[in-house]
Formats: sequence, structure tokens, C-alpha cells
Amino acid sequence: MSHDDGAYGPDVERTKTLREVADDIRAESSESKMIAAILYRISDLYDPDEETSPRDIYVNMREIIRTKES
Repeated sequence: MSHDDGAYGPDVERTKTLREVADDIRAESSESKMIAAILYRISDLYDPDEETSPRDIYVNMREIIRTKES
């Protein structure tokens, strides 16, 4: 599924909401920082200035988690 197929079309309000939640939950713990990063990355699906797909986000987050586990 690609960003251009309409399933994850631009939605400025959704982008804003996801990023606000990410800002609210970000704390000093590595877990909360990781969840906030995931929410920010997901918000890119709805940001009209970003070009990404669910698969891109999955691969990116998988690599971040693998690196953290090392």
C-alpha cells in the first residue's frame, strides 16, 4: 500500500493530534521516547509534506528497535 493510494492521504488535524500525543508522552525513559518516535513516524503518513508508507515506517522502526536492543 503506498502513500499515494488515498488510504493515508493528507490529514493535517490527524498529523497534529498524533504529534501532540507524542509530545505529551515523551519523558526521560527510553520506552516513552521510543513510543513518541513511533507516533511521530506514523504521523508522517498524514503529513502532506512527507512521502512515506506503512512499510517504510515498519522497516524504519524495526531498525531502531534492533539497534536499541544491541
